[in-house]
Amino acid sequence: MRTVTKSSKLANVCYDIRGPVLDKARQMEEEGQKIIKLNIGNIAAFGLMPPDEIVQDMIRNLPDAAGYTDSKGLFAPRKAVVHYCQEKGIRGVAVDDVYLGNGASELIVMALNAMLDNGDEVLLPAPDYPLYTAAVALSGGNPVHYVCDESSDWFPDIADIRAKITPRTKAIVVINPNNPTGALYPEPLLREIVELARQHQLIILADEIYDKTLYDGHVHTSIAALSDDVLTLTFNGLSKNYRSCGYRAGWMVVSGDKRHALDYITGLNMLASMRLCANTPGQLAIQTALGGYQSIKDLVAPGGRLARQRDLAYELLSQIPGVSVVKPKAALYMFPRLDPKIYPIEDDQQFAYELLAEEKVLIVQGTGFNWKSPDHFRLVFLPNTDDLRDAVGRIERFLATYRKRHGR
Repeated sequence: MRTVTKSSKLANVCYDIRGPVLDKARQMEEEGQKIIKLNIGNIAAFGLMPPDEIVQDMIRNLPDAAGYTDSKGLFAPRKAVVHYCQEKGIRGVAVDDVYLGNGASELIVMALNAMLDNGDEVLLPAPDYPLYTAAVALSGGNPVHYVCDESSDWFPDIADIRAKITPRTKAIVVINPNNPTGALYPEPLLREIVELARQHQLIILADEIYDKTLYDGHVHTSIAALSDDVLTLTFNGLSKNYRSCGYRAGWMVVSGDKRHALDYITGLNMLASMRLCANTPGQLAIQTALGGYQSIKDLVAPGGRLARQRDLAYELLSQIPGVSVVKPKAALYMFPRLDPKIYPIEDDQQFAYELLAEEKVLIVQGTGFNWKSPDHFRLVFLPNTDDLRDAVGRIERFLATYRKRHGR
């Protein structure tokens, strides 16, 4: 009975990855129809491959990768993560504070499983990355969404966060750089969040998986670097910055004041042991990746592939009547708004379904990211410029037809 209850709760807070839109996409592909997929940040699918030195290092070490490792992971990659924390200004991190996982996703779920009792609350951004909302619900907690303000570059609304803190609030999730909006939070804003966490004894969960995918010379600040006393869990990995989604190589770092969190850390250690260890080949890629040439800088620099695609997608979308979008400062996504006066959408999943059926373009509806109004969608700008121009052209054509249908 408990499993059924959790499953039902989960279905209410996370868009179904096997829902009608993706079912339709699979059917169309089985029929031989070509779909332009703007729905997921699966980087390798768009020809962006991991650095060759990572691949070669994994190949060389693969014969010795058949056994289990320590439950927290191999020493060398965990030590490399410690050095990375030092570069980011995160103080007081030792090897024992680093957990390697099958992607950051596994560690996020583990962290929330160990943290939450039934009815505990976690503050999450809206829009969110739906894994967090689902993991909170799966752990018996209640996800409480704070507003990110589109008119302020999608920055979190500090007053809204403050108003939603209750005696049951255990933690706050900060996704920076942000998926799905592409926002990058400035240091003064992060300090305000740290102060709220300090005042209310909240744990900060910091998702920094895109911390190197930065445009226009912007610099990322790790929120864990801004305090020594607030317990902070920082999540990162190779999936995005190193184009290695399938390697499932992620890490979690526990920093801040750990003296009052010994029971929690014991729980994390138990859960790490229960899954035995993260996959060994993925672990082997971490040290080489962090210590090698950072080719992501070439991709995000002016004229680099990702920068060109971001600029093109922003330009093309901004030209469509009734569409507005905040230009991303980071990550791989943008979250365009459809003016409800021009596009009176009541069901944005149906909107995404019709776009797929009519134009063979796959996007994710905004409500899939726990955005309450059906007036946004997320677009991934990973396709090369020709495919991206084609895709946005199809979206523009579909929206023109939509306006005619509704007399706009």
